Amino acid sequence: MSFKLNNPLFEKLGMKYPIIQGGMAWAGTGHLAGYVSEAGGLGIIGTGYWKADKVREEIHRAREVTDKPFGVNVMLLSRHIREVFDVVIEEGVKVVATGAGDPSPFIDELHSHGILVIPVIPSVGLAKMMEKKGVDAVVAEGMESGGHIGSLTTMTLVPQVVDAVNIPVIAAGGIGDGRGVAAAFMLGASGVQMGTRFLASEESEVHENFKNAVVKAKDIDTLVTGEIMGNRARVLKTKMSKNFVKQERIEIQKPKPDADAIEDLENGSLRRAVIDGDKATGAFMAGQVSGLITELKPVAQILEDTWSQAEDLLN
Repeated sequence: MSFKLNNPLFEKLGMKYPIIQGGMAWAGTGHLAGYVSEAGGLGIIGTGYWKADKVREEIHRAREVTDKPFGVNVMLLSRHIREVFDVVIEEGVKVVATGAGDPSPFIDELHSHGILVIPVIPSVGLAKMMEKKGVDAVVAEGMESGGHIGSLTTMTLVPQVVDAVNIPVIAAGGIGDGRGVAAAFMLGASGVQMGTRFLASEESEVHENFKNAVVKAKDIDTLVTGEIMGNRARVLKTKMSKNFVKQERIEIQKPKPDADAIEDLENGSLRRAVIDGDKATGAFMAGQVSGLITELKPVAQILEDTWSQAEDLLN
């Protein structure tokens, strides 16, 4: 199987491997994204709710590492979204990935500046809607992934999205080595996105406690918060996440559940995990693929080993 023949979108970006790094808020720094792009993948800066100045800073950090294209993930719920898009355009970023909202108000503007738009979607309906809006590709993300999730697995979601749209489909969720990449291609995907695997890389800037937690995790060491009161997110099992689920169950039994009390547990929890490595109150967002990850590796080795294994299986 030829990567170049099957991935015109990635070929346009000059990528060596059909592998995108997930745009993880706080964890997807310019440093990490730069190294992923430099090694032949596509790095993505995860902006979360950052202000524009911080986004610009991370774009500059990526350019300290590479002169190759990289992307920026924009959280569409952010109140700083207009300023962030202004920075992305001014800085000449080549790819915008989006989550938590509809990017259609910005698509024509981004395209006019030569920027590819690739939203993350959890369902066939949203994939079809995004295609009609004119996006360049979609990331079909299964519930195995870390962070905020939908309700369909990668194995079921990806082929249905592939059958429903005529734009490239990038598979995400539960992919951490070449076997997962090969499986995604067999499902019809044009490429893959990996997040958790890059968390446990030497160039990742998450706290050592976070990296070690991913490496030590077993197959059953994640859980989903927000199952009861909404805003579902997959995280590693920690004191914080177990308490979160427990408090949800308590609140839902009350005549008037206190959503604010649950929200207070969540506020700032991802930052505390990524920056501080806080095992007591941090939300260590990571996917079920954590159980496959047993050691830290350089980003370049992750990409080379993953694609080499995939090619062996696909040829």
